[in-house]
Amino acid sequence: MEEIDFSYWKKLEIVSGKIISCEHVPKTEKLYKLKVDIGKKTIQLITSLVPYYSIEEITGKNIIVLKNLKKAKFGGEISEGMLLCAESEDGKTCVLLSPEKEVPPGTRVT
Repeated sequence: MEEIDFSYWKKLEIVSGKIISCEHVPKTEKLYKLKVDIGKKTIQLITSLVPYYSIEEITGKNIIVLKNLKKAKFGGEISEGMLLCAESEDGKTCVLLSPEKEVPPGTRVT
């Protein structure tokens, strides 16, 4: 694995977020479109969590978001960042990372 120095780490804007809505991306099997409050704004994230979470389970969750990732298109929808998960090597388990205690959306992860 490649090591990075601290100056690279400082470029990553990782913050807490709260999922305020979730819906299936049309014509896809595994994608959700999320609206996520990250403090001063709400962003859209596209994620392949359908096999792991129902819409009801994921809505309202506090999560960790990489907010300065370059925008990308998945299933015809724009994703404005990336939520962080822990996933097993075999792909059978995928768990959202979340703050241990509730913190306001937009709180920086350091």
